[in-house]
Amino acid sequence: MGDPFGIIGVIGVAAQVIQMTVQVGLDWKDAPSDARAFLLELRTLQTVLQETNKNITQNPDFVKAFEDRHSTILSQLGDPSKETAARSLLSAAEVELKNRVKDLTKRSQSGRVSWETLKGAFTAKKTRDAVENLNRQCQALNSMAAIDAIALGASTHSKVLETQKAVEEVQQHQLNQVKNTEEKLILEWLTPIDYAPQQVDFIKRRQSGTGQWLLDHPDFRDWLQGDKGTLFCPGIPGAGKTILTAVVVEHLTNQFHNDSNVGIAYIYCNFRRTDEQKLEDLLASLLRQLTESQISLPRPVTELHERHKKKRTRPSADELSKALQETCASFSRSFIIVDALDECQAAQRSSLVKEAINLGARRGVNLFMTSRLIPEITDKLDRSCWLEIRASKEDVERYLEDHIQQSSSAIQKMQGEIKTAISDAVDGMFLLAQIYFDSLKSETRPKKIRAILKGLGTQIADSGEKQRLELLIKAYDDAMQRITEEPRSRDLGIQVLSWITCAKRPLTTTELQYALTVEPGDLELNEEDLLEVNDMVAVCAGLVTVDEEGDIIRLVHYTTQEYLQRTQGKWFPNAEKDISTICVTYLSFSQFETGACATNDEFEERLQNNPLYDYAARNWGHHARQASISSKDAICLLQTPSLREASSQALLIAKRSWHWAYSQQFPRYRTSLHVVAYFGMVAAVAELIAAGAIVNAKDGDDSTPLHLASWNGHATVVQLLIEAAAMVNAWNKDEKTPLHLASSSGYYTVAQLLLKGGAKVNSFGDYNRRPLHHASRNGHDAIVQLLIEAGADINAEDRAERTPLHLASWNGHATVVQLLIVAGATSVGCEDKRGITPLHYASQKGHNAVVQLLIAAGANVNDKDHDDSTPLHDAAASGYCTIVQKLIATGATVDASDIFKWTSLHFASRNGHDAIVQLLIKAGATVDAKNKDEKTPLYYASLKGHDTIVQKLIEAGATVDTKDKYESKP
Repeated sequence: MGDPFGIIGVIGVAAQVIQMTVQVGLDWKDAPSDARAFLLELRTLQTVLQETNKNITQNPDFVKAFEDRHSTILSQLGDPSKETAARSLLSAAEVELKNRVKDLTKRSQSGRVSWETLKGAFTAKKTRDAVENLNRQCQALNSMAAIDAIALGASTHSKVLETQKAVEEVQQHQLNQVKNTEEKLILEWLTPIDYAPQQVDFIKRRQSGTGQWLLDHPDFRDWLQGDKGTLFCPGIPGAGKTILTAVVVEHLTNQFHNDSNVGIAYIYCNFRRTDEQKLEDLLASLLRQLTESQISLPRPVTELHERHKKKRTRPSADELSKALQETCASFSRSFIIVDALDECQAAQRSSLVKEAINLGARRGVNLFMTSRLIPEITDKLDRSCWLEIRASKEDVERYLEDHIQQSSSAIQKMQGEIKTAISDAVDGMFLLAQIYFDSLKSETRPKKIRAILKGLGTQIADSGEKQRLELLIKAYDDAMQRITEEPRSRDLGIQVLSWITCAKRPLTTTELQYALTVEPGDLELNEEDLLEVNDMVAVCAGLVTVDEEGDIIRLVHYTTQEYLQRTQGKWFPNAEKDISTICVTYLSFSQFETGACATNDEFEERLQNNPLYDYAARNWGHHARQASISSKDAICLLQTPSLREASSQALLIAKRSWHWAYSQQFPRYRTSLHVVAYFGMVAAVAELIAAGAIVNAKDGDDSTPLHLASWNGHATVVQLLIEAAAMVNAWNKDEKTPLHLASSSGYYTVAQLLLKGGAKVNSFGDYNRRPLHHASRNGHDAIVQLLIEAGADINAEDRAERTPLHLASWNGHATVVQLLIVAGATSVGCEDKRGITPLHYASQKGHNAVVQLLIAAGANVNDKDHDDSTPLHDAAASGYCTIVQKLIATGATVDASDIFKWTSLHFASRNGHDAIVQLLIKAGATVDAKNKDEKTPLYYASLKGHDTIVQKLIEAGATVDTKDKYESKP
């Protein structure tokens, strides 16, 4: 690098001056003091200039550091073509020092050289001036460097702060990602069931403007504008209730999409989805949807997850219900939409209606429900909140207009006739309009079209549901007749309908494609033969549709399913056998000969690559049982251990497992007899027993075939196994006998057979529970009675010292509680290990009928558990107003306190239960009661923002400025 700064020249000249004294042989120690001072100063200045040169002139990083900012040094010395004060001083010093070199050279050549000879060169005024100027310049350079350092430091600090901020943002982003991942896992744990794809599909089917009459109806507007209440919309089958429900969901979503204080959740009940629409599933789905709309997971959900994740258990319906209510309370408004209550399983329907009504009664919660007119549902609902759903003539005509435009020119020319004829014939039954139009849409001759229109069934206005269903059945008959009259597509149409009708769960389009491609005896599948989805739909005369978002192929309506199930013997009598044969053929393909997969990844890859694998493995035996198939029809699958193991893996692993090796969590070593006993295949069981199968063989869980048959309720198989000397009291790894399993699952006939076969009624099982514990916990009253009559110990205690009465009370099984009390249960006031009585459990869970039964049987309403909590504490904390009333009326001590000095009023105030606070105040509760922290109910009500309760407490005389032990006030 050159000398852009003018420093190198000065350094060189200064070095020459200093070296001259050495070259002439003078000793530094002999130098006069003034000469020595001069040279020392010059040497110091040289060092300063050298360091400046090294750290600036020869340091490209310095120049680069100031590329985008001002530098004091660079402004003075940076540009060689620019004359500055600093450069002038350096130049002057260099010139004068050069003169001193000349002078020293001249003096050193004049005879004998001494310090005295050279002294004049060092003390000359110009020399002194030059060195002083050089000194000042070095000081100036130091000052400039200091200024630059400060500026650079400040800039660096700014950049450090920026970098630190960026790092913090990255860290926060990473933390948010981790949090989001954790929250997603929790939501998936809660339930993987998603109704959004169905919502999208339903809205896609809606013609523009459909359902506007409902949104404009005064009853709907009143419901929408109110802050609580229920709107029940009954309708005949096929009236279009589901589409209108989707319209309501879309309307609410659009109206409140920017309002985070409004929660919206919806479920579409479907009679084909029984495996994922138990009460717990439905409540979990509502809870998940409300949770997803919040910035972070609400406390009730995280607490629920924490409570169950370590034990790998699932939350109960009561826990989910409570969490759902608390989550609803966190919104200013919540809309809960439930479609097709009538399609919910009969065993779950009553509980779902109860839960829905309880939600709809809460302030800030609006409930919208649809259903057929079923007394089990309608008897529980106030008629003042009803709004009947019918397909309006305008909606039917919109549908017809849209589909006519996609049809033949003959259909389009007759648009007016078709619209009038069909809309008059259906009278509010949308489904019928779809089927009627499908019957003529492919016709091209006006004469034929008019003949079809003339033959349509005509409804009488306001006719009853029975008459409407008769017309629907006739329409289905006509559709099936059209299918069977098409020789080229008849077989495929029947196959499609038989699979969809008889499948044990809804099928994806891919599953059905593969199912229809497999033929009996195939050794592998040729994917070139896979049918197009449109072809499968086209041959079914409008009875089949595809939910594109969910990729589900299904019948157009549940009445279609009911019709085909009822007429199965006419249209496809061998469907169960045919489906079973296809499933067995598929499971016998060579790709499954390697047996069970060793890892999760391998298993998931197998599922991905073999679309029919999951369905076939889980359901082939159910179809075989219904078709009374013998073991010979599944001989390859049953007698090949690797194939048996591969199918068992898909059959038995839990679909909702978060275990790191979930694919290995299934029992190995199941024999052929285990398999057919599990599915209840009577003929196959008899054949294998006759052929010498080991009746008491144990699988990897120590379960025998009798365990599996008892667990699944296959009474005839149980009888066959008992007659073949099966051990009725054998324990599996969970320490359960077959009687434990039958009692827990509710299979009365099986339990009866086992008892007759010698099963011990008081056999200890897991957790020291006996069969009566299991039957009582799950509410199987008939089995409870059977076990009592067989000599069951009604007061037996499990490991937690809970009796059957404890478990029945906890789960709200009033009939079982009554049976146990009548049978002489002495445990009405019995305490478990934590001092909790049956009345505590019933009060905590909100089971009114059980509470009344226990009190009538002599339960003490003031019993305390080991935390000194009473049933009143539990009911008040959980928000069960009717139970609080009952307990107070029976003599419960209103001001009873637990070990932390909490009263019932503390709990009710903290948890926001307005009505209970009012009840407790009216009953004489002390409004200024203090707990161990000296906090009052008013403190907790204020802390939680329950303004109404705060007002009630103050009106009742609560002290506003009272302090707790930490000097905090409400």
